[in-house]
Amino acid sequence: MNNAKRREILTRLRDANPHPTTELNFDSPFELLVAVTLSAQATDVGVNKATARLFPVANTPQAIVDLGIEGLAEYIKTIGLYNSKAKNVHRLSQILVEQHQGEVPESREALEALPGVGRKTANVVLNTAFGWPTIAVDTHIYRVSNRTKFAMGKTVEKVEEKLLKVVPKEFKVDVHHWLILHGRYTCIARKPRCGSCIIEDLCEFKDKTD
Repeated sequence: MNNAKRREILTRLRDANPHPTTELNFDSPFELLVAVTLSAQATDVGVNKATARLFPVANTPQAIVDLGIEGLAEYIKTIGLYNSKAKNVHRLSQILVEQHQGEVPESREALEALPGVGRKTANVVLNTAFGWPTIAVDTHIYRVSNRTKFAMGKTVEKVEEKLLKVVPKEFKVDVHHWLILHGRYTCIARKPRCGSCIIEDLCEFKDKTD
């Protein structure tokens, strides 16, 4: 995969979706942080159903603290691992109130210090809430990057490192969303929909489907 081919892939994805964003519903950096934290091993659809109930009642760190762990768990119990997630979201809300004036910090180090927040979640928040050119590599991005040969790596960290190296600056803010959506709806895990793929002729996957 050469850089000219990569640029054409990104150009086509941008032309098809000029303003991509997450499919998680949110109206503030804190709502996004909570939604992404809840989305681990859960679908965006499932998270959106839970936060549609939660956010009208509690959508600030102080409101989550006031709700308590058990109260929070009631709103998110339809999501997998909801008990541990309730503890993490409640504790991270306490930390935001105590250490960050109730605001989500625009800092990777501060975000990754929060319970339940790893590099991927921090990348999503920095990218989607604050416009940083970060690339959060999830299972979809890992699969698409390796399958197409766009940015190959044996770990999510290696794929992120390669993407940051090969993606031109003009595409960096949005590439995370394009690759996730492409993996979610076209380059799906079991049988990629190559016949309806807008980058099929550029992709270097050998076992293409009709």
